[in-house]
Amino acid sequence: MMRRSLDNRVRKIVVGALRRAASFTPRIVVLFGVVFSGVGAPAQETAQTKAPKLDVPGSEAQEASQMKAYKELIEHTEATIEMLPIPGGKFQMGSPDSQPGHKPDEAPVHEVELSPFWMAKTELTWDAYDVWAADLDLYRREVLGTPPSPRDKLADVFQISQPTKPYTDMSFGMGKRDFPAICMTQHAARTFCKWLSAKTGRYYRLPTEAEWEYACRAGTTTAYHFGDDADKLGDYAWYVDNAGEGYHKVGRKKANAWGLHDMHGNVAEWVLDQHFEAGYTASAIAKQKKDPLAVPQELYPRVVRGGGWNQEAAQCRSAAREGSTEDWIAQDPQVPVSIWYLTDALHVGFRIVRPLNEPSEEEKNKHWEMSLPVQVERTTAKVE
Repeated sequence: MMRRSLDNRVRKIVVGALRRAASFTPRIVVLFGVVFSGVGAPAQETAQTKAPKLDVPGSEAQEASQMKAYKELIEHTEATIEMLPIPGGKFQMGSPDSQPGHKPDEAPVHEVELSPFWMAKTELTWDAYDVWAADLDLYRREVLGTPPSPRDKLADVFQISQPTKPYTDMSFGMGKRDFPAICMTQHAARTFCKWLSAKTGRYYRLPTEAEWEYACRAGTTTAYHFGDDADKLGDYAWYVDNAGEGYHKVGRKKANAWGLHDMHGNVAEWVLDQHFEAGYTASAIAKQKKDPLAVPQELYPRVVRGGGWNQEAAQCRSAAREGSTEDWIAQDPQVPVSIWYLTDALHVGFRIVRPLNEPSEEEKNKHWEMSLPVQVERTTAKVE
């Protein structure tokens, strides 16, 4: 594996950035060749089965009654991710025709049962995302001479050479510290989860859309987790009527009954599923009664949930779904277009989950990590 090299000038820049706790450091190195970032790579299996877990108070439970809120740590940085326990249970997924804003892809309403899981309290922020995307931990370890832990060695497989350097600041000037990360492809969000899993020794992934809607509703059956009155949305969400010219810092609006912030608005959130305009019957999800997932078989469209800062109230409803399109990458100047960045999806981010019962490696590779077509990166030369 090729190793990054920093000259004295860059070292000074990095050290200064670390001292200022800056949240963004541009990538200056990529690797020769072609990187295959597909499903079920041997490195992922090694990362999940052989890395010792990072010791984090409250993070372990054998059964649902033992689950607690905890704060996940990202070694060598000050970044953390707050995780909240979500109890297992059943709920009615989707929306009826009578609900204002209802669309055909939200039908039919059907019962789903979900196993317990932890979900991030807020959307993932640049503070955590750039540790991976901008190599902050690699720089810090080299500058400070910190030897890599066994987890670091496994996590680096998902970091070195990926993602390639963006052509511009992907926050588009809307803010970094404590703001939600945006403009990543679903592939990038998935790869971050693989990296974080190796980095911590705990299995993280994107939520299924059933998990997302269940957690958003928090036991409710109304259009929003606070009721049916869209006039109250401003108390819980940043959306087109109150967001102004961009997204806002996470966790500034009221939480739902399970303590989750920004489930409505701010940024829409990637989930694992393929999107079908005809609804849940077309994807056969309505027939999957326990922990359903429409495993992606095509690149477009895939589902984002929750609505964003630039969208109408109806798009922020608990049942509302949005499918990704090629328009989200229309202005990408790279040839071929990036598999990591979405130049035109300034309203799209993600949050992570961790199931109480971690699936086997075979289950991950055949179901929870499955995504076709395999994404391939064409990278460039290493900078010395």
